[in-house]
Amino acid sequence: MKTMTFQTQQPGHDTVSDFRSALRRSALRLGVIYWLCMFVADTVLGIFIGIDPLESAPLKLVMFGACALMTYVMSRALLRQRDVTFIRKALLSFALTAVAAPLFTAIDFINYTICQYPTPVSFDPMYSGYTLIEGASMLFGWNCLFISLLYSFEVRDREQRLAAAREEALAAQMRALRYQVNPHFLFNTLNAIAGLIEEDSTRRAGRMVLSLSTFLRTTLSLDPMHDVSLADELALQHDYLEIERERFSDRMHLRIDTPDNVLGARVPSLILQPLIENAIKHGVGSATGPVEILLAARREADRLHIVVENDMPTAQAAGMPGMGVGLRNVAERLRARFGGRGALVCGEAAPGRFRAAIDLPWVSQ
Repeated sequence: MKTMTFQTQQPGHDTVSDFRSALRRSALRLGVIYWLCMFVADTVLGIFIGIDPLESAPLKLVMFGACALMTYVMSRALLRQRDVTFIRKALLSFALTAVAAPLFTAIDFINYTICQYPTPVSFDPMYSGYTLIEGASMLFGWNCLFISLLYSFEVRDREQRLAAAREEALAAQMRALRYQVNPHFLFNTLNAIAGLIEEDSTRRAGRMVLSLSTFLRTTLSLDPMHDVSLADELALQHDYLEIERERFSDRMHLRIDTPDNVLGARVPSLILQPLIENAIKHGVGSATGPVEILLAARREADRLHIVVENDMPTAQAAGMPGMGVGLRNVAERLRARFGGRGALVCGEAAPGRFRAAIDLPWVSQ
């Protein structure tokens, strides 16, 4: 019997690896700059007390090379304790400095003894004390710099994780809102097809089924996180209206007022369908005479305004309780996509005239 094995990636593994790699590169650059500055500062101070910079250069290179190696070891130890509290990091820094500073002093004494060979060198407690203080200052200073660097990376990593979480939550919300459109529309359309079948209008019902198939094939292929041009959105609504035209061909009149300069604007896919569906349901579906549906768009500075208006019985327009499912969906999608920069305003534009207006930032292709 064949078995299939699916490998799953451990969450956060790549993130941790990237974090350590970036931190390692930054620490390396900072270490080179830090010890180069220490080398230059020590050389300048040596000049003031009469030490030849050329003669002392080999000694200093060995010393600061040893310091760089010690700080590498200390940095690895601090990195292993990145999740502990600041107090524990500080105590660890003191402990590491307490171990490394005497080692720095011993290396300095051995190095100086080798450089003075065969002249014997006696141990000078005062000079060794100064060297101990110098080494402790430089090494502890590096520990402080590295902890600061570590905290800055942790803060940035935490901000990136929060941003990624917010983006993923927003994407999930956008997908959920976007996919609410098709079931709502499908429910109404199937009811309409059932009504045509009951009326023995099988030919019209057949055309409606074919139009529905074409429309769903197109809309289901859309990515809910990608915007479409207003021209493409209007084309989708044309397909949708072909479905509704089978039901209301005798009294539905559509008027589109969209200048060419707005057709390239980017809008969320299927953002207009609930508005037009609402206009048909409460306008055409509730009236006995001709009903006009107006779809207009215009650009004002960096804003795009889209309006869907429809005639409807005056009594019904005055008594509408507010946004239905479709209109609330549009409002939520605009809020999720644009925050406070996108809005939907609905209400009676005039007696017997209902308007749904979308206002959103202008985004072109």
